[in-house]
Amino acid sequence: MFSRKTRLAVAIAAACSFNQALAAEQEQLELDAQTVVGSADESAVDSYRSTPSSAATKLDLTPRQTPQSISTLTRAQLDDFHLDSVNDALKMATGIQVQEVETDRTYYTARGFDITNFQYDGIGIPFVYGNVEGDIDTAVFERVEVIRGANGLMSGTGNPSATINFVRKRPTATPQARIDLTGGSWDKRRIDADVSGALTAAGNIRGRAVYAHENKNSYLDRYSREKNVFHGVLEFDLSDSTLFSIGHTLQKSDSNSPLWGALPLNFSDGSKTDYSRSTSTSADWAYWDVQENRTFAELAHDLGNGWQAKAVVTHVKKEGDGSLFYVYGTPDRDSGLGLFSYPSEYQDENRQLIGDLQLNGAFALGGRQHDAVLGASWSRSELEDISWYDTTTGTALPPLEDWSGNIGKPLNDAGSNGSDFTDRMQSFYGAARWSLTDRLSLITGARVVDVESSGGNYGSDKTTKYSGEVVPYAGVVFDLTEQYSVYASYTEVFDPQTETDASGSRLAPVEGVNYEAGIKGELFDDRVNLALAVFRTEQDNVAEMAGMVGGRSYYRAVEGLTSEGYELEISGELLPGLQAMAGYTFVDITDANDDHAVTYSPKHMFKAATTYRVPGLEQLKVGASLNWQDEVYNGIAEQDAYAVVNLMASYDIDPNWTVSANLNNLTDEKYLTSLYWTQAYYAAPRNASMSVSWKY
Repeated sequence: MFSRKTRLAVAIAAACSFNQALAAEQEQLELDAQTVVGSADESAVDSYRSTPSSAATKLDLTPRQTPQSISTLTRAQLDDFHLDSVNDALKMATGIQVQEVETDRTYYTARGFDITNFQYDGIGIPFVYGNVEGDIDTAVFERVEVIRGANGLMSGTGNPSATINFVRKRPTATPQARIDLTGGSWDKRRIDADVSGALTAAGNIRGRAVYAHENKNSYLDRYSREKNVFHGVLEFDLSDSTLFSIGHTLQKSDSNSPLWGALPLNFSDGSKTDYSRSTSTSADWAYWDVQENRTFAELAHDLGNGWQAKAVVTHVKKEGDGSLFYVYGTPDRDSGLGLFSYPSEYQDENRQLIGDLQLNGAFALGGRQHDAVLGASWSRSELEDISWYDTTTGTALPPLEDWSGNIGKPLNDAGSNGSDFTDRMQSFYGAARWSLTDRLSLITGARVVDVESSGGNYGSDKTTKYSGEVVPYAGVVFDLTEQYSVYASYTEVFDPQTETDASGSRLAPVEGVNYEAGIKGELFDDRVNLALAVFRTEQDNVAEMAGMVGGRSYYRAVEGLTSEGYELEISGELLPGLQAMAGYTFVDITDANDDHAVTYSPKHMFKAATTYRVPGLEQLKVGASLNWQDEVYNGIAEQDAYAVVNLMASYDIDPNWTVSANLNNLTDEKYLTSLYWTQAYYAAPRNASMSVSWKY
């Protein structure tokens, strides 16, 4: 086996030699405009400003033209604050709550509801259990778009929380390369490599390759994780009007002694526990390995007269393998006793096949130009998983203060159970942006959805079928001036749920309506986006965490939930050299009795990130970020309001070399990562990292 130093040297040498070859060819390239169709945006390197997106309506619109709240985490922001995981990135997104219930399993919420809509380049993916296992690395993404509110046009359902769209890195016409080496607290070691450019003298074939490797220990006792990520994309100009793209992403995340469940939140007398931040309930032999292979093929054809057809096929294979240790019970305040063991081994495999076909373009009617999109999508998700149980379940454990993780491995001698089910969804969608006047536009659309599930889940029948469900969408935008617009939108909600009740049966679909209105602006020669939104959502059958059984969570359906509030966001270059993104969110959620509901979600959140290039010393960039939220509780515990401050600084030694440093949790704030479950653990204390970057 090669040593880490050897692998590092090989990676750097390969990247450098590849780009030397590209540089030699660069002078020979004479590309017409068609060649760069679909290539990544190479401008606005430092910008935090949101860019045009089709993630909300499948129509390529600026944020001001989109009648919904939309934010963008740009590549510059991801790099400045070393947001190497999706969890870290979304913690900076306005209105998003990252519910880190365990070290390797995460839920996401917005406006008080679970986010179950993830997209890759605008194509929705099935969310089998409503969460992410492992860790999604951001090395392969150009940016991350967040569309808040119901989004039935894009995802096939009208979930009113938010949609997260991951925009993958694509090949560039001109050669470029970048390598980052990072070291940090708890023995963090990371390398990122990214090379791109034309592969032929004519420039009609282009490629991009991204590799990332990370290995680190943790502030948590016994926990460590290693990640390996590869992303490759090839683009072929089949003709002046036809572009074919094919790509593959592999991510492997291997965790040692991960949390399965977390810490008890109160003692048997009802008082609050207060463990050390390093306390972990995991066993020393536990592990959780997750691997995902994601392949896509895309064919885009320019039909002329402003019309384009595009077909995308995606195949996903995700595998998980773990030997895990869950701790349950309520400890005694004086002795610490009262906790018991629940070991288990677990394997799963999820295969997904997703297809999307769309036609979009402009048409004339009534003497005005309008835009339209028509399409169809189809997906199939097949899941098989199995859990093995052990006769040692229920073994009394020592106090967590004395727990070293030393306990016998499971014998798997108490039987097994599992799931084997298939989810299918097919839909037809259409939308149009009607230019009613020079200042008034109307967006109308609908998606017709068929959803079907078959098979079983831990002994429960998962057979369900919904046909011909219609999810309508309507939005209006009026330009007050050349800089400001007001908007309003309406969407119905139909959202089949993955959550199950105590018996293992899936809950009925969520149904309801979503309203949103606001004002948006483009300031300072379009360098800054400004948005204010007010919203209201009414829903029935919403899943709410009800407890744990056999190490698995179960839910109950809640009727008459209403979520209403407002959001304010600003992003872009506020002053020369000053980039910023800041957002404030207020959400009030009540149940049918007008009582406060979904109490694990904060009413108030404020998030901000800013960087500044120092005048007279523009090689130096300094910055800071702030995440603040008010108190939350879940019936058995509460988390007081807290703020997390992060700092960054970077210095460009020359056009190719940069050094940077990041300091996270400056004030060493101690807080629980989430109260989404009835167990939780503490977030990381103050930590730091340093990086050296080379770019071409």
